Amino acid sequence: MKQLKLAYDALLAKHGMGAALFVAISVTLWVVVFITLPQLSMLDYSFRFNLPVDQLGTDADHYTLEQYRSFFFNNDGSVNRLDILILVRTLIAALIVTGIDVIICYPIAYILAHGAKGVAARLMVIGLIIPYWINEILRAFAFRVLFGSTGVVNTWGMQLGLWDAPVDFIRADVALYCGLAYAYILLMIFPIYNAVEALDHTQVEAARDMGAPLWRVHWRVVLPMAKPGIASGATMVFMLTAGALAAPQILGGPSSLWFTQVIYQWFNESSNWPRGSAYAVVLLVTCISFVLLMMRVFKVSVGEIGK
Repeated sequence: MKQLKLAYDALLAKHGMGAALFVAISVTLWVVVFITLPQLSMLDYSFRFNLPVDQLGTDADHYTLEQYRSFFFNNDGSVNRLDILILVRTLIAALIVTGIDVIICYPIAYILAHGAKGVAARLMVIGLIIPYWINEILRAFAFRVLFGSTGVVNTWGMQLGLWDAPVDFIRADVALYCGLAYAYILLMIFPIYNAVEALDHTQVEAARDMGAPLWRVHWRVVLPMAKPGIASGATMVFMLTAGALAAPQILGGPSSLWFTQVIYQWFNESSNWPRGSAYAVVLLVTCISFVLLMMRVFKVSVGEIGK
């Protein structure tokens, strides 16, 4: 709340009462109408039975933990290993995609902030943004074509003699990881760029003059400045990857069921909204808990991410 008050005061001082009220009301309506109320409605659904319409509001329509119990246990009382393993596999995959984006985006953001100047910097930004004018689903299908058995990757790999027969990148989830990493790459680059841009480049030059190798300069000088940006980007990429649906359905192999696909099945194929809501709440709580744990491990606060 303190950060919000400071932001409001800064906006008020710079643009006046009208602009400050407009932004405050718009943000409040957005948070309440499009985020808070749907989440509360879904939470309420998750504690209900899946009843026919004519039984809604009767004595049979009361709160229950049955939907959550079904996630952890089967009808015979055994542990529901299938859904739990799908959730764990989804979180691990989201963590891998987040790590890939950090590795790719950190050097790009650093070069963009302290290497490229003038026209080169603008061309880099344009080159990053223009591909995202294409619809996400079309990009996913493009990756499926790219990594298909007769796609560019397999064709070049066989022509260069790297492998003799087409590799099934779809079944191996290579296409899925690449597609997801590409889908959210901008959400990693720009937070890191904003953090690294504030770094005084003379500190880097001083470290190099004192004989520090390049890796130590980044480890001791650049990364401490970039850590809030990395945490912010990693949070967004991890949450969006864990909640992705289109890309896993298009690029995922037959054995790579995503947890969001399970949720989709409960909502749309089984018409069991309480069960789907419970599974969605489980995914949300698990992701938030994991992100908070990682913030604690890497000693990054919410305020630092907000910057």
